[in-house]
Amino acid sequence: MPGFLDNNQIAQVGFIVRDIEESKRVFADFLGVPVPPTYDGGTYDITGTTVDGKPAPDANCFMAFFDVGPSTQIELIQPNGAKSTWQDFLDEHGEGIHHIAFQIKDMDIKINNFEKSGMKCIQRGKYGSGNGEYAYMDANKDMKCLIELLENY
Repeated sequence: MPGFLDNNQIAQVGFIVRDIEESKRVFADFLGVPVPPTYDGGTYDITGTTVDGKPAPDANCFMAFFDVGPSTQIELIQPNGAKSTWQDFLDEHGEGIHHIAFQIKDMDIKINNFEKSGMKCIQRGKYGSGNGEYAYMDANKDMKCLIELLENY
């Protein structure tokens, strides 16, 4: 039976945190690994972030990643206070699991498939040097979490 993604391998579990430096230390101690570097979410001229379909030049975050399997990461995200799905989650729920991510191909087609099923794209943008794109799909009603789509170019 075909699914939404053409891939059922979880790429990432994302956590929203208030203090990324403290959270990195806690996760590193728990996993028994070195504390990873912190990355900035990037500048709007590269990310082109949209929130609820509108330009969101101030939406940003700090991130850190732990590799926990051959193709799976734990992502820690500290929002910067501007309107974003990250900040909304922190304001509404506090710290915790924000999303499950999957690597996909054909971002626009996948977003369209989700939206036809009533799962709206609530935030979208590029990452890195613009060599990849993410989209958060609101699957809370049916799946009780956000689904993040990740496509590398």
